[in-house]
Amino acid sequence: MRMLKAPMLTAMALLGAVALAAPAARAAGDEIHLPATGFSSDGIFGTFDRASVQRGFQVYREVCASCHSMNLLSYRNLRDIGLTEEQVRAVAADVQVPDGPNDEGQMFERPGRPSDRFRRPFANAAAARAANNGALPPDLSVIAKAREGGPRYLHALLTGYADPPAGFVLGEGMHYNRYFPGHQIAMAPPLNPDQVEFADHTPATVDQMARDVALFLHWTAEPELEQRRQMGIKIVLFLGVLGVLVYGVKRRIWADLH
Repeated sequence: MRMLKAPMLTAMALLGAVALAAPAARAAGDEIHLPATGFSSDGIFGTFDRASVQRGFQVYREVCASCHSMNLLSYRNLRDIGLTEEQVRAVAADVQVPDGPNDEGQMFERPGRPSDRFRRPFANAAAARAANNGALPPDLSVIAKAREGGPRYLHALLTGYADPPAGFVLGEGMHYNRYFPGHQIAMAPPLNPDQVEFADHTPATVDQMARDVALFLHWTAEPELEQRRQMGIKIVLFLGVLGVLVYGVKRRIWADLH
């Protein structure tokens, strides 16, 4: 057996140390248990409650969009949550998007169109940090897939603000949150009671707004979820029928050989 070279032995030792240290570090930290919040999208038969998703879009549009981008979503995608063509055009036209150059070689702004991506709140990451005391608000397009717990985590985060416990040292400009790792978050509580007025007259409590926007962000992260689950159910049913037929054919073929 060939002798391992010293650099390789060193690398293996480091990897082993990291692997052993990771569980210990996790055990030393505070384990966060998310509330058992249920959503219409839960389970293999779950679907997106269109009314809730539309309310969630309203919360994003009126509260979250001033800081958080949605770079992977176009206005025309809103048709999939039940908005009409006229409503989509109105939502898009309500913002000014950069375009150009024009005949004079200048960039300009124009009303949005359904084919446009959601307008970014800041021109670049540096401008976003400058407007948020150095913190960079994350893009929310796939945030429900990027965070463990998905919509449950997002709901918990939005409703988890509280006064810090006795002895907890809160950094300058930070806010205590029960469900954020480390319990310190730069984002101030974004939701307040009756902050939006829902068209269907649903009471705009903090819990309701957080639940609706969490479901909306689940939809933006997995817009194909319903179709994927429907296809999966069809495939399972097809394989079940096929299995029965194959078993019947096998019994028929082998019946004369026994």
